[in-house]
Amino acid sequence: MLLGTQAVWGQDIKADTVFIDGDTLIVLGDSLIITPEEKPIYWQQGGNFNLSIQQVSLTNWAAGGQSSLALNTGLTLFANYEKDNRIWDTKLTINYGFMRQSDRAFATRKTNDNFIFISKYGRELTPKLYLSTQIDARTQLLKGYRYFRPAGSEREQRNVISDLLSPGYIQSSTGLNYQKTFREKDRFSAIISPFTGRFTVVLDDSLSRAGAFGVIPGERVRAEAGISFSSSANLTLMENINWKADLNLFSNYETLGNTVVNFNSILSMRVNRYITTRIETVLIYDENVFIEMEDGTSSRAIQLQNLINFGIGIDF
Repeated sequence: MLLGTQAVWGQDIKADTVFIDGDTLIVLGDSLIITPEEKPIYWQQGGNFNLSIQQVSLTNWAAGGQSSLALNTGLTLFANYEKDNRIWDTKLTINYGFMRQSDRAFATRKTNDNFIFISKYGRELTPKLYLSTQIDARTQLLKGYRYFRPAGSEREQRNVISDLLSPGYIQSSTGLNYQKTFREKDRFSAIISPFTGRFTVVLDDSLSRAGAFGVIPGERVRAEAGISFSSSANLTLMENINWKADLNLFSNYETLGNTVVNFNSILSMRVNRYITTRIETVLIYDENVFIEMEDGTSSRAIQLQNLINFGIGIDF
């Protein structure tokens, strides 16, 4: 559709400007310059894939030791939407790792396994403050085991202590969200919600009957109402060094003050386009989760996982 034209003369040179469907066509003498209309970008999408492998092979090694193979991989996907006074941020993180060591009854053992999905929708109240609703879902992909050697036995045994959706945690919250963008990709977000529902899911029959992860023995779901605080940061500390962190705190109104803590941190130091070093830290505390100690007793404890990986890292 022709919207308008204009002509300018100067030193016997004629320039005609024509606007067609939002595009600008400039005719300067015998030259034609087309300037497309700048369309707004509402979606930002991307992700990261990382893979690290460690292999040790020993044959007739006088100093002792065992051959081993370790692999750790992770995938992160995100999609962020922003238009007018609405935002919608979604992130999916999947990590898995294992180690295989010879001369063990169970040679292959899991070292890393988590699935985290977070989606947040908000409407703007002020330029940095939103009324937001967030869904946070967490679980693992494969069975987890506790390895032990019974007294008087030389053979190692294992028990299933976790599985897919055993446990699974689903948290829904509505509250005020503060969000700020520092640079093109650096962002900080914090949401506090006095209206939070948290559901603990245990689908494995044996774990459900045992009342694992705080469910009533024989039940598969435990529902709680409480208050929560969530924050996320994606910051460039210096050139080629990036820090991503997520914190989720939840306190049940019935036991206010006893807080469930989930903290994830990834420090990435990029060597070049494909090679990177990652320091990953996961900290979990849940008063409903009892950890079996070496002496056979069970008690509440801080769960801590720390991984240092050097390998392939691809952003897309």
